[in-house]
Amino acid sequence: MSRSPRKFFEPLAIGAPTPLREPPVRVERMIHFVPPHVEKIRSKVSDIARDVDVVLGNLEDAIPSDAKEAARAGFIQMAKSANLGGAGLWTRINCLNSPWALDDVTQIVAEAGDRLDVMMLPKVEGPWDIHYLDQLLAQLEARHSVKKPIMIHAILETAEGVKNVEAIAAASPRMHGMSLGPADLAASRGMKTTRVGGGHPDYKVLADAGADGAARADYQQDLWHYTVAKMVDACQSAGIKAFYGPFGDFSDPDACEAQFRNAFLMGCAGAWSLHPTQIAIAKRVFSPDPKEVAFARRILDAMPDGAGAVMIDGKMQDDATWKQAKVIVDLARQVAAKDPDYAAIYRF
Repeated sequence: MSRSPRKFFEPLAIGAPTPLREPPVRVERMIHFVPPHVEKIRSKVSDIARDVDVVLGNLEDAIPSDAKEAARAGFIQMAKSANLGGAGLWTRINCLNSPWALDDVTQIVAEAGDRLDVMMLPKVEGPWDIHYLDQLLAQLEARHSVKKPIMIHAILETAEGVKNVEAIAAASPRMHGMSLGPADLAASRGMKTTRVGGGHPDYKVLADAGADGAARADYQQDLWHYTVAKMVDACQSAGIKAFYGPFGDFSDPDACEAQFRNAFLMGCAGAWSLHPTQIAIAKRVFSPDPKEVAFARRILDAMPDGAGAVMIDGKMQDDATWKQAKVIVDLARQVAAKDPDYAAIYRF
């Protein structure tokens, strides 16, 4: 049972910061993963931060078991010393049923709580996982005098989590957003693919057979369309952000861009970048197209209050298209405020 509206925005521990009623407005086109136990990469984080919107210290998958504690210590050192500029600082902790999760949370909040913006929680099954971390974070924030609430970002990567996605999205005022984790989700569902995101050549539909018996055209489909749409609906209705997660084939930038663009068009705010080559792809995809921005501004200029209907280039524009245009222009303004290159392109 969820908390009553009066209680929802009260701190869960005496002395903890008051939960935010609105998430901070930030441009988060790419969440760039770094392995904090690798000193060579950790030493470059200040440089990396100049090119990305979010730097995430990864403690979970891809970190060997014997390097978990080193990764945690490395992240704390990174959080204390790196000059991140305007980039956000996140960490992905280990899943709650692992032997490392409790130390991840307690040590990071104790030593770097005021530097941390978001804690990413993997393999979220239901709102109970969010409630546990929510309460624990409040207790630790109070103990260590953390001034701002640390947000929670859930990874949707089990069938149980997809089933409970709406409850997860609305579980706490700490909720920042949610990412699709296609690899673990594929395993949880029993899907027959070893790919980390993207399509599959055997997931397709065939064109109708012709009378002449010629070869039939086939069209590859998107394995993740349903889940991304469900996640976006849950997140948008709860006032939080949806993100596409990892794309594992670093040798195929075109397929990565196509997957990211599908997610962007469907309502996602950003995606993970696991390799430096994916940073530019995410920046390009999740920044609105300049031509779309220019056309959207024409709609808003022609209908300042969103009322009535006008014709622009032979196309009717009304209240619904005004709202669509406002989504694009508002995002473009946020991107321009962060990124001088795009400010010049958009002419803001």
